[in-house]
Amino acid sequence: MADRIQKSIELNAPVERVWRALTDFEEFGSWFGVNLEGPFVPGEISRGRITYPGYEHVIWEAVIKHMDAPRYFSFTWHPHAVDPDVDYSGEEPTLVEFRLEPTSTGTRLSVVESGFDALPSHRRPDALRMNAEGWAEQMKNIEAHVQS
Repeated sequence: MADRIQKSIELNAPVERVWRALTDFEEFGSWFGVNLEGPFVPGEISRGRITYPGYEHVIWEAVIKHMDAPRYFSFTWHPHAVDPDVDYSGEEPTLVEFRLEPTSTGTRLSVVESGFDALPSHRRPDALRMNAEGWAEQMKNIEAHVQS
């Protein structure tokens, strides 16, 4: 079974614009569908309530790892942690990495989420499937956000 999800998209927007969409907490929340409590700070927890219909009960929580402007942004989180009755804190989180590369027409944005092998075996297939679908959707969301 795969240990990672990889997606990339060509965006018709400069690297600086895509970087802002990824790392400004209000912009990130706008396209990602989460109402974040405050700015992203490496080494700190970022949290907020999901605004996506059907998931409003979910609290988004991630530990911001690196912000190397304007090329690399990463955080760890518990993938597909949507059941409010489950404590996911004992699980190893996955690592989400965004890489930005300038292209002749804008920016190539790549996202890699890795570490699924460390999840409990009963959660791994659903977490991989749901997050693969989620990242495909989020790539469309950020595209619409930066190109509007």
